[in-house]
Amino acid sequence: MSTYIYIGKNEHIRSDLSNIISGNLESFHEVGDFLKEFSRLDDANQMIIFYDSAGINRDLENISLLMRHDEYNKNSKRKYPNLSIVLISASLSKNECLIYLKHGIFNIVSSVINGQQVRNVLEFIENKQKKFSNESSEKNNHINFHLPLWKRFFDIIFSIFVIICLSPLLCVIAFAICIESKGEIIYKSKRVGSNYHVFDFLKFRSMYQDAEELLKGFETLNKYKLSNESEDVALKCNKDSDDETLLISDDFVISEDDFLANKNAKQRNSFVKLENDPRITKVGRFIRKYSIDELPQLFNILKGDMSVVGNRPLPLYEAELLTTDDYIDRFMAPAGLTGLWQVLKRGQSGSLSAEERRQLDIEYARKYSFWFDMKIIFKTFTAFVQKDDV
Repeated sequence: MSTYIYIGKNEHIRSDLSNIISGNLESFHEVGDFLKEFSRLDDANQMIIFYDSAGINRDLENISLLMRHDEYNKNSKRKYPNLSIVLISASLSKNECLIYLKHGIFNIVSSVINGQQVRNVLEFIENKQKKFSNESSEKNNHINFHLPLWKRFFDIIFSIFVIICLSPLLCVIAFAICIESKGEIIYKSKRVGSNYHVFDFLKFRSMYQDAEELLKGFETLNKYKLSNESEDVALKCNKDSDDETLLISDDFVISEDDFLANKNAKQRNSFVKLENDPRITKVGRFIRKYSIDELPQLFNILKGDMSVVGNRPLPLYEAELLTTDDYIDRFMAPAGLTGLWQVLKRGQSGSLSAEERRQLDIEYARKYSFWFDMKIIFKTFTAFVQKDDV
């Protein structure tokens, strides 16, 4: 159900709009009058406001009131995505159009009401709302991974057994880390596992303190970094091209082509791995070479955050770039201590590309089974020594 609102004092415009939408039109003279009735009207699936311009300064103030009532948060994400504001105005310059759009106006129609133009705008809004609803439904239906009971049972038995057997080694490594450098013995970081579940990921600390702050200084060492000029695309409005499709955000205006190029570059560079990383301690280099730094994740497995075999959980900034339909399947499998790409590529000469890694994660999510897991575990024992220092 859609609710149509007219805010303005022009009776001719109100009458024309009412005829176009078959009389189903609520009318208010001022924004304040509408806000008083908002709770009564907000049960609609779609609320479309036709706002009659009163001058750009007054308009921006009123639009701001509507946006605040629409409860924009600090991240500029709308709580009520079903509210759309259509500005009614005489001819505007391109710069004025951009200002209105950037402040939250969904579309602009002429003050000389054209029935076909209004119907096209309404159709576009309704189609957008249907697409939003379908995408939300698909996402909710898609993220429904449940760990099989056989896998959870195996994880508990395996992790308890290995923790007991390796407890002397765990104590020695903890002591060595404490002696060499200051800082916590166990490093915790937020990681994203199956179903985009965020948890504290445990590792023996292998780096000096404040290593994360140093990451930007070593970006040129990133093995997955591409020398692609599209990564440096500026988020700006090209005002010289009238044929260009512009995308309006609360923080910037960008052409559609530049936006897609920038997004693709970020996705291709979503994995971070440094070669000969200077942030690593001497003990850290040893425990990384033999994958000993991963052993505290046995406690993640025991807790249920991870499984013995699965896809490696990703840092938040990497997982954020892999939320498209092309890569969402990798999160439809458990996060794992070891996995398919580790046993196929680790220990081999040559680096693993980000795209290869993603495709192997997706392959595991689609075909994992008990015997497939056993095969990966057995291969892990011959592949855990890495030839490259990463």
